Amino acid sequence: MKRTIKLAVAAAVALTATSAFATNGDHLIGTGAKARGMGGIGIGMAHGAESALSNPALITSVKGTEISFGGTVFMPDVETRLGTGADTYKSAADLSVIPEVSIAQKVSNNFSWGIGMFGVAGMGVDYRDADGNMGMVTNLQLMQFAVPLAYTESGFSIGIAPVVQYGSLDMDYNADGFPIFNSMGAPVGALNTTTGKATTSGVAQDFGMGYNIGASYEMSGLTVGASYKSAINMNYRGVLSSASSDFMSWGYMAAPLSDDLEQPAEIGVGASYVMGEHTLAVDYKKIKWSDAKGYKDFGWEDQNVIMVGYQFAQNDYALRAGYNHASNPIKELNTMAPGGTAFNMLNLLGFPGIVESHYTVGGSYTLSKTASLDLAYVYTPETKKTYSVGMFGDIETKHSQQAISGQVNFAF
Repeated sequence: MKRTIKLAVAAAVALTATSAFATNGDHLIGTGAKARGMGGIGIGMAHGAESALSNPALITSVKGTEISFGGTVFMPDVETRLGTGADTYKSAADLSVIPEVSIAQKVSNNFSWGIGMFGVAGMGVDYRDADGNMGMVTNLQLMQFAVPLAYTESGFSIGIAPVVQYGSLDMDYNADGFPIFNSMGAPVGALNTTTGKATTSGVAQDFGMGYNIGASYEMSGLTVGASYKSAINMNYRGVLSSASSDFMSWGYMAAPLSDDLEQPAEIGVGASYVMGEHTLAVDYKKIKWSDAKGYKDFGWEDQNVIMVGYQFAQNDYALRAGYNHASNPIKELNTMAPGGTAFNMLNLLGFPGIVESHYTVGGSYTLSKTASLDLAYVYTPETKKTYSVGMFGDIETKHSQQAISGQVNFAF
């Protein structure tokens, strides 16, 4: 078993270098193939070891030791037109791999613990080969390492998971041809003629710490749960401040941005009900973008996320389906307000987390007494947003997604 754990950890570390895209803003709708097959359900329904981040209290469902590892192949499709009448370009960042590894063990009748490493969020576009869109390239990646601890008694469980988060952020763009403004924000008729790219000093990385807490209660087939995830602040030295300094010098911003980019706090509740072979589940959570450093500067608003899922289970297989919906957190800003034009441009061009609805299917199959396989598919239909960018006219972004998740589980 020790060798299996080492291989799982090595696989997760190797995959953290790949870029990621996400769906509720820049968050994955769920961690683990079981949750993703049910629209992200995981607060009020146990999924074994993969429950570590969604609700740590639910790892008490593991009967002995469970090890799960796998990942998600993410396929976003993003197209943007910057400027009225300009050409539309497709982002080349259209394939990502997101790792997931989790371990949970029941130590006694009352106490369980685990370890989990998950790619949890990210975002990025790549227009480096385009003749427009400023040649924008962005890449945000987030990975969380958690150690869930849970206690259960008479159907009631509580859990806490200290979290260490690793993140990296890069942002590059081409400044050629940008109109220059005076101190009053009026165009002076000149164009920036910077040669090459206006870039940051390269990829910036940081580690942050936070925690997840959760509780659940199970009685007669009904499980109810609640969870809270703390905000985790990250500082990507020289990235946002350098990139926004150029916009400030051109007259689009009054001051450069801070390099802080905080992953927001979340609070959620959920419930599931088992009726023989059938399970119905619903989760709700609020993602607090408006309170998070960096995101609130970009004008992001809180998201109310609704998840509905269904599972049909037999002895050796299970079938799942789900739906996840959260309104677009990126709202159009007034271009007459300080930074309005710049943030409308940067949001839709570099960080277009605008998708809203997600349709999911999945299943599990028992391979042996100790091994099982989970699969999930997520389809996110196209969302299109068009925002004003001042004298350029408007910016239009179209974003859709597909994702395939796979996971192998070993139970001892």
